[in-house]
Amino acid sequence: MSRWEEAMAEISRRQFFVASVAGFSAASGWVSSARAQSAIALRVSSSMPADDNAAHYAWYQLFAANLKNAVGDRIRLDYFPNSQLGKEADVVQQVKIGSIDMMITGSSIWATVAPELGMLDLGYLFDSFEHAAKALDAGAGKDLEKILMSRTNVTVLGWGFHFGARNVYTKTPVRSLAELKDRKLRVLPAPAFIETFKLMGAIPTPIPVNELYTSLQTGVVDGFEHDAGTVTAQKFYEVANRCFLTQHLFSPMFAVIGKRGLDKIPADLRPKFMEAASQATKSQRGIAAEKSTAAIEELKRLGVEFSPMPDADREAIKKVMAEKLYASFAQQYPSTKPIFEAVATARQSS
Repeated sequence: MSRWEEAMAEISRRQFFVASVAGFSAASGWVSSARAQSAIALRVSSSMPADDNAAHYAWYQLFAANLKNAVGDRIRLDYFPNSQLGKEADVVQQVKIGSIDMMITGSSIWATVAPELGMLDLGYLFDSFEHAAKALDAGAGKDLEKILMSRTNVTVLGWGFHFGARNVYTKTPVRSLAELKDRKLRVLPAPAFIETFKLMGAIPTPIPVNELYTSLQTGVVDGFEHDAGTVTAQKFYEVANRCFLTQHLFSPMFAVIGKRGLDKIPADLRPKFMEAASQATKSQRGIAAEKSTAAIEELKRLGVEFSPMPDADREAIKKVMAEKLYASFAQQYPSTKPIFEAVATARQSS
């Protein structure tokens, strides 16, 4: 049984236990003061589908189960997948003002309001998810959370992982950086993504992810970059079935809650709420490692052709990124300098 299956089985056991206790209580005529209260409803937004191959949904399911186990029916999560509540850039603003309570997303989109977070999207900053985890857990994550809080009053609930490194997917083969030149690639509307792909020779084209499938069909873009799990979940392989294994980003995803949403949670429930999120993050990371491998194999089965990046290209572009992006980014945003140092230290120990 895989870690994902074990986690889902545990969720089922917990839900059965909670349902059994609720049924016994109702049958005996006992109603707890907690159940007598109105449930606190939190609206949770995601750009991904409610699919087991979606990293956002994996975190949400784990968190929802943990929270149910910890507080019963006192907090209700209303999950809105597939950008139902709007484009990610718009949802960011709504979480800030409190019209949406929570958002599960890549850290990238929050760089539009806290540009320091954009460092996580600089090409080849991390060598692996293991490297990213060590850096984030050793202090880089806390430093970035403080920056986000100071700018937006938004709290990070946990740093999870996408289902695989981000690679380039195109409609026609790409086998070297030279062949990537002048390809129109969909990227997130974040400066770090745009600058990374300019240096890689492509033409970065910001488009909301919910418009990507159609943009590929109509030729607005020649390809895109994303993780294998998302490509599988969103069925992007149907319109772009060539993958150039750039592994340019091992970027984290995270869950955030706005001040207004956090203020809804009573003081006695808040530690349990935060612990449920923490445990969901730990479990989701383990599931992500398994899903990353499985997603690549599934894409191969679905007919996606993979081309490795030549070692010489990889080493060359890493050097370019370090010289042209990292130093200038730290100079522009001085508070990120110690974070870059923490990332370097984590690399040496990973």
